[in-house]
Amino acid sequence: MRILVTGGAGFIGSHLCERLLNEGHDVICLDNLFTGSRDNIIHLMDSHRFELIRHDIVEPILLEVDRIYNLACPASPVHYQYNPVKTVKTSVMGAINMLGMAKRVKARILQASTSEVYGDPQVHPQTEGYWGNVNPIGIRSCYDEGKRVAETLMMDYHRQNGVDIRIIRIFNTYGPRMAENDGRVVSNFILQALRNQDITVYGDGSQTRSFCYVSDLVEGMIRMMECDNFTGPVNLGNPVENSILEFAQKIITIANSSSKITFKPLPQDDPKQRQPDISLAGARLGWKPLVALDEGLVATAGYFAARIGKG
Repeated sequence: MRILVTGGAGFIGSHLCERLLNEGHDVICLDNLFTGSRDNIIHLMDSHRFELIRHDIVEPILLEVDRIYNLACPASPVHYQYNPVKTVKTSVMGAINMLGMAKRVKARILQASTSEVYGDPQVHPQTEGYWGNVNPIGIRSCYDEGKRVAETLMMDYHRQNGVDIRIIRIFNTYGPRMAENDGRVVSNFILQALRNQDITVYGDGSQTRSFCYVSDLVEGMIRMMECDNFTGPVNLGNPVENSILEFAQKIITIANSSSKITFKPLPQDDPKQRQPDISLAGARLGWKPLVALDEGLVATAGYFAARIGKG
């Protein structure tokens, strides 16, 4: 097939492009390289079936494709809060432009939504039926509400125009090619540990996250895209919950680091618990994560060690 991946030069997008190429598809990677990087896809450039188009999906584009994976949007608070208006535009105008294209060329489109649509959840673990607890005027809302509107648009294009849609809600994902400066817990902790710097834990470290390795996520995305008669949304993430403090200690051990843990105040609207209920993904897609946290962290730490010259 001819497959478009928006945000294809990003962390998750580059792994998806690589997997789709390996399966024999023609892949068009669309990226404005704001948070994506050529480094992530440079090893794919020699393939005659791979094409990079530098483009911002806030502006319309017409391509003839069979499948669209819409991943384009800054996904870490550091990046999406840098220009919050642009973040909303990327989610909303980007979804409208990609849905318009899907409608015209009769392509199937998958929207990469996020666990952030659940906000600071009052239901635990989170199922797809939970409507969320989002602060619509907080500093994170440009991302949270942008993704919620993107889901709305997907459903309305599906109901009104018969567009063939899929919605996934991605929980914390980690692995090689994460951006060093994205301010997220995995990259922060690993880089601090490799440099033997103090590891910064916000709050008391009792807040929880569930970490899914990128290859597991990509498998779930492809299964969802190729699953017939199921629009979603469906949670894709690892249901194994870890406290941030446990996580910091685990990384110190893996990196063989002399780092100490220090504590700082919790940022506004930072969720205290985040754990996916993935029973729907299991039932409809036959999917569950396979990569253990320690195994994935060793691979990720190795990647960052090479990046900063500690490998």
